[in-house]
Amino acid sequence: MECDLAHPLLSSYVLPTKTNNLKKPTWRSNEMSTRKHNVPYLIFICAIASVSGIILGYDASVISGVIDPLTEHLSLSPAESGWAVSNVILGCVIGAWGVGRLTDRIGRKSTLIITAILFAISAIGAALANDLTWFVVYRLIGGLAVGMASAVTPLYIAEVSPKDLRGRMLGMQQMLMVSGQLVVYVVNYLIAKGAAHEWIVSMGWRWMLASALVPCVLFLIMACFMPESPRWYAMHNKKEKALKVLTSLSNAAHAERLYSAIRGSIAADSASNDGQPQRGILKDKKASYILWIGCAIAVLQQVSGINILMYFAPSLLQNVTGNTQDSLFQSIFLGLALLAGVSIALVAFDRVGRIPLLRWGALGCAAFLFFTSWAFMNEAKGYLPVVGLVGFIFVFGLSWSLGAWLLISEIFPNRMRAVAMGYAFCSLWVSNFIVTQSFPMMNRSPVLMEHFNGAFPLLLCGGFSVIAFWFVGRFLPETKGVSLEHIEPLMLSKSRRFGHEQPLITPESVSQSKP
Repeated sequence: MECDLAHPLLSSYVLPTKTNNLKKPTWRSNEMSTRKHNVPYLIFICAIASVSGIILGYDASVISGVIDPLTEHLSLSPAESGWAVSNVILGCVIGAWGVGRLTDRIGRKSTLIITAILFAISAIGAALANDLTWFVVYRLIGGLAVGMASAVTPLYIAEVSPKDLRGRMLGMQQMLMVSGQLVVYVVNYLIAKGAAHEWIVSMGWRWMLASALVPCVLFLIMACFMPESPRWYAMHNKKEKALKVLTSLSNAAHAERLYSAIRGSIAADSASNDGQPQRGILKDKKASYILWIGCAIAVLQQVSGINILMYFAPSLLQNVTGNTQDSLFQSIFLGLALLAGVSIALVAFDRVGRIPLLRWGALGCAAFLFFTSWAFMNEAKGYLPVVGLVGFIFVFGLSWSLGAWLLISEIFPNRMRAVAMGYAFCSLWVSNFIVTQSFPMMNRSPVLMEHFNGAFPLLLCGGFSVIAFWFVGRFLPETKGVSLEHIEPLMLSKSRRFGHEQPLITPESVSQSKP
């Protein structure tokens, strides 16, 4: 039997030495048969999937540098400026709504490849658009891709990751998404730096949009090296392919146990839904309860105010800087703060847990938003308002930036995960649309500006952050270290209606169960 030593799974193979007593080839520390996880290979495939996060972050934030020159170039009203930004969210809603059924049909990997193609079409088309109508059409296509990728990428990573590494692997996607946002701020600033204002208005914004093509091409090349999700293979009774992927991620014995657990969970879920695992979510009261929690998490993340900064940071900062290039430069600090927060969260969520970071993160966000509101209302100049915004975005990166996506990807049972994540991210994008569409009108309202000097939207978001603190404590159990196959009873344990039906459950007891 031939053995390819170049294969990453066989890289630790040790050839037998020539001795008088011939011995069978051995594995270093019996790695293939006893290792718990093949971490290098896991990081490799999750990193490839996470490249879609760069595209997502890039596409979501590039508009921050585009909207002001675009508004001037096309002579847009405040409502039209809001529509130029928020139209993409409608595409996100459609993409997130339908992607669950699509990815269950054609697979997670194929769906991600489709999103990258749509991203590329959007980047080229929007950069070449000469009127608001065509700009909106191509941005809608990009929104469709964003909505799809926002649901499929964490779904894929959650399904290939072991329970004790799930937070860090999903954190990688958030890291790259935030990195994409940071790169956008830098690219937008470099394109505008030293350029005449007239050139920025006529051509600069086009180059900002076209630059998104680079990560799209990168992902399309790298996606060839991704395997399909083993849980998707198991859902379609492709045992050999599922076991091959699971074995490559751990070892043969563990793969067999995990495959049996996945198939048992799927069978139980199908039986409870009369063989229609995707159609009875809203009719199943327990499933709809968990779905409601997931949608609420998504909404609370958006109304915290993060996308006011992601989409309108330069516009918001111009309230205190009065200069386009200065506001673009200061936006870079926001991207750095978000990257720093997510970097810490990458490890903290699997060590500290989900609930403490989300609860105290919500209070921290509220505190910094109220501080920034005070600075705006008192017309504080210099870097004082920027300090408040940087503090808010750092705490958000440390908590809700990764935490919301992580919870949405792990709290749903197997029978409903793909479809329910589509619903949850659809809720995320609907709330995002409301925030994005309303902000320019609030920020440019003479009455609100007279009384709040640009602080009114931040005060609203601070209030929602306080609500998020209460919601997490009331409805969310700790999911750290819980396998996806044991998540449902834990989620129901905090329900006043269904909690008494569940056995006494702790994350520790669930995490110690096999596989």
